[in-house]
Amino acid sequence: MKVSLDIVVRSTEIDVNGHVNNAKYLEYLEWGREEWYEQAGLHYDVFTELGVQTVTVNININYRQECKQGDRLTITTTPERMGNSSYSLKQEIHNQRGERVADAVVTSVAMDIASRKGRPVPEALRKLFA
Repeated sequence: MKVSLDIVVRSTEIDVNGHVNNAKYLEYLEWGREEWYEQAGLHYDVFTELGVQTVTVNININYRQECKQGDRLTITTTPERMGNSSYSLKQEIHNQRGERVADAVVTSVAMDIASRKGRPVPEALRKLFA
């Protein structure tokens, strides 16, 4: 399942160099993942009912080119890899000209709410990678 989210770069996201601060890209990616979960019907309450939370454990990001205030960005999120308790999502950010400005692979782990330990990825999430 591929999901896209459109955003506009705001003035508060610009650093002293006149472009989007590197940390903001991580926030953009998080917004994209949240949209992916939402469109999949996996809201926080669904995970809570399953007794599981997802925890980001690794982000490997490539910054390809700068973004500036007013740029229109599209964040796409697609399944990349499924393991036993971990999974990875591939994300890309493109500007209004279709140029890739950043890409990342984000790995998360399914964590049991009660024990705070890793557990197998729930079937409701696993099936999105089929």
